[in-house]
Amino acid sequence: MFNKRTKIKDLLSGEQVGQEVIVMGWVRSFRNNQFVAINDGSTNNNIQIVIELGLIDEVTAKRITTGASLKVSGTLIESLGKGQKVEIKATSLEILGDSDAEKYPLQPKKHSLEFLREKAHLRFRTNTFGAVFRVRHALAFAIHQFFNERGFVYLHTPILTASDAEGAGEMFQVTTLPLNNLPKKENNEIDFSQDFFGKATNLTVSGQLEGELGAMAFSDIYTFGPTFRAENSNTTRHLAEFWMIEPEMAFYDLEDNRILAEEFIKYLIGYAMKHNREDLEFLDTRLKEEEKSLPQEKRSELGLIEKLEFVLNNNFEHISYSEAIDILLASPAYKKKKFKYEIKWGIDLQSEHERYLVEKHFKKPVIVTDYPKDIKAFYMRQNDDGKTVAAMDILAPGIGEIVGGSQREERLDKLEKRMKEMDIPADEMSWYLDTRRFGSVPHAGFGLGFERMVLFVTGMTNIRDVIPFARTPKNCEF
Repeated sequence: MFNKRTKIKDLLSGEQVGQEVIVMGWVRSFRNNQFVAINDGSTNNNIQIVIELGLIDEVTAKRITTGASLKVSGTLIESLGKGQKVEIKATSLEILGDSDAEKYPLQPKKHSLEFLREKAHLRFRTNTFGAVFRVRHALAFAIHQFFNERGFVYLHTPILTASDAEGAGEMFQVTTLPLNNLPKKENNEIDFSQDFFGKATNLTVSGQLEGELGAMAFSDIYTFGPTFRAENSNTTRHLAEFWMIEPEMAFYDLEDNRILAEEFIKYLIGYAMKHNREDLEFLDTRLKEEEKSLPQEKRSELGLIEKLEFVLNNNFEHISYSEAIDILLASPAYKKKKFKYEIKWGIDLQSEHERYLVEKHFKKPVIVTDYPKDIKAFYMRQNDDGKTVAAMDILAPGIGEIVGGSQREERLDKLEKRMKEMDIPADEMSWYLDTRRFGSVPHAGFGLGFERMVLFVTGMTNIRDVIPFARTPKNCEF
């Protein structure tokens, strides 16, 4: 029976000293034909197995190689060696799975993150990715806990949809039509009436529109699921498949929305700090080591844990888009022509602009509100000035935008007019407009990119390193 095993994290607490225990895991190292370090993924710390002379034969000893899996029974004893409090004095050892030492890619040495991306199916076994994905798990759990504590309903919005929530058109199409013999109409357009759903269908870019429908009945809902963007972006912060948390709240305005988003981010950070301190300390040390090779001006001003504590203990800065533009235009970086992209009222802020605001000017997370309506989606509530909408972005150090949200346009006439201006067919969106026809209320919501949140909390620098199997242009391995 395998379920009688004890996880290494629990054994290392030392509470079971003197007891007979069973441990299972993968070999990290084997030295002097006597000491085996094994790890089971419950912690970055290994436990040492002490094999007395004569317990195993020579053939078995040769099979104890890096990556092999073992089942060990023995007594948990206090360790006399340095670096560990306890170890296991083995009474029996069984090899569950062999690992060819010549071919196993993860030898006990430092590997680059680029190399490990190519071995994503095995990289979970390294200390760095063990820590990252335990933190990812903790943050996912904390998301559900946060909303559950506040009475939100978890709504599963569709992954397959015929709508484009963002109006951006960067969608993955889904079809069962034969691609080498597509049915055509008389005007030579593809005849999607013959497709599985009888219409053009795509993978969702957002669960927001469907989430709004739920909010009009439950008041407060949230979605947490995969979203897809067919955007040809080869950057350290873009993925083609990523996870989004999207709450939608009835009877909320932009200010309510902003307050909830800040509370949410701080709650997630606080949860990880409390429950994953060991992993965060490891990642903090790793970041400091990695940055030693960088010039001083490119190093983080705060360590990882210092940064997280700073965010927890300080209010986010709140400025309008117009104020952000003024700050950028008055900045030394602008005057010295260090920005690649132009700055003027009406532009969509680029990552370099967002990072300047949070990393150089305010040196903390910034909430920017009231963006020009021409660069935002059709569903955002129009402000009285006729030029801006009640939108908000939360910008985080090292990443830029981590949250995007808005108060939604609840006025039917305003929404229909805006959709007409943006060529969004009202007849196809009649179901959405019904929420404005039958008991419309002021409401708001936001989306938080989960991987960007994990990136921020772990201090990793490439978004491909915080999702198990990254989906990016020209890359769909595993």
